Amino acid sequence: MSDAKKITVYGADWCGDCRRSNGYLDAHGVPYTYVDVDADAAAKAMIENLTGAKSIPVIIFEDGSYLIEPSNEALGEKAGVARD
Repeated sequence: MSDAKKITVYGADWCGDCRRSNGYLDAHGVPYTYVDVDADAAAKAMIENLTGAKSIPVIIFEDGSYLIEPSNEALGEKAGVARD
């Protein structure tokens, strides 16, 4: 289970990596907020300004750190998911 208290995933429905990351978090019971950047122009601009990139997903953690297009392993490590 996750020790992270707040995770926000910025992505889009058409994005395969976004669906994979959401599915990974869901499968491991990690709570998160999802923001669709296609439906929220301000959120899209914010993540582009933050990261300097247009890649998604961008996953922002409570401590202000973020991952861009993380592997499941990197996402699990940062989110506090126990390794099998």
